[in-house]
Amino acid sequence: MKKVLVFGTFDGIHEGHLDFFRQAREYGDYLITVVARDVNIKNNKGHQAKKNEQERLYDLKNCKPVDEAILGKEGDVYKIIEEINPDVICLGYDQNHYTKNLETELKNRKLNTKVYRMKSFRPEKYHSSILNKDK
Repeated sequence: MKKVLVFGTFDGIHEGHLDFFRQAREYGDYLITVVARDVNIKNNKGHQAKKNEQERLYDLKNCKPVDEAILGKEGDVYKIIEEINPDVICLGYDQNHYTKNLETELKNRKLNTKVYRMKSFRPEKYHSSILNKDK
């Protein structure tokens, strides 16, 4: 079984997320989503998500393309990748947090994980920053 890992905030599942999941599934048999912790979102984005981590986790556990949804780690955010040891990591087209040093972190942790960046899906309409504006 080929494990594919995606991670993000997932603050309200929308068509852009669903397309992201569909693209990621093409790289393997089992899709695992890692939900960003509230504290990490606050530290990286400077604000909280509209939904808390438990609500976002619940949404993903009930999302058809997702096989497994788990919470990420506080502190060493790469630790969850080490624990899962995925065959593939798929990144969103605009995903920047934790991606700059991702290849180095994988190598340092002796993980032979391939990394791919997915294509955007109507970002002018389906982007969380647009959809969550003024809510």
